[in-house]
Formats: sequence, C-alpha cells, structure tokens
Amino acid sequence: MIIINPEEFVKKVEGWIEAKNGTDIQSINVTELTSIANYFVIASGSSERQVKAIADNIEDEAKLLEIFPKGVEGQREGRWILLDYYDVIIHIFHEEERGLYNLEELWKDGIVSR
Repeated sequence: MIIINPEEFVKKVEGWIEAKNGTDIQSINVTELTSIANYFVIASGSSERQVKAIADNIEDEAKLLEIFPKGVEGQREGRWILLDYYDVIIHIFHEEERGLYNLEELWKDGIVSR
C-alpha cells in the first residue's frame, strides 16, 4: 500500500482532472473549518459524459496507487459526482449544476489553492 499525504494527493487529483479536460479546478483547505476532511477539490465538466469520465479517471488512477474511496455518490446521474477519499473529498460538477450549489462560497473561509 502506498501512503500519500493529503497535499500530494490533491496535486495528483488536480492533474487527473486536467487529463480529462476538467475546468475551473479549485482546491480548498478546510482543515480548520471541519473535521470531515482536510481538502475539498471542486471541478467542472461540460457534459454528463465528461463528468463521469473525470470521476472514473480519478478512481482508476488512485486505484493504481492502491488508494480507494470510502464512498462515491452521483455516478448514475453524472451531474454532481462526489468521491470521498477520507482526507480529500472531490466534487465533480456538470457546469450547469456547479453554480446552483456554489460550494466555494460555502467554504470561502478555507484556503483556496490554484
């Protein structure tokens, strides 16, 4: 099993999102704001197919590092897929959905990178 710290994992996730042409990637350090995670990574895709492809790529690449999610939600619909990797929670939104939920605003007190 490969051990990786959350900051390194976030950087890898950002690259995996970019590899599938995900857009508007934001990583928010929420360590001081909540106990559920250290980071939220938020990104967008332009279609359900792209949102699913981004999420699948993250899962496939993480699996190669022997890193497995605690949970995955929203795969069927492809409008908002949440991948819970314990310290890092990844939100992949369809562009149309992202503005409705505006997670960046909810967690604006976190430290944003990218």
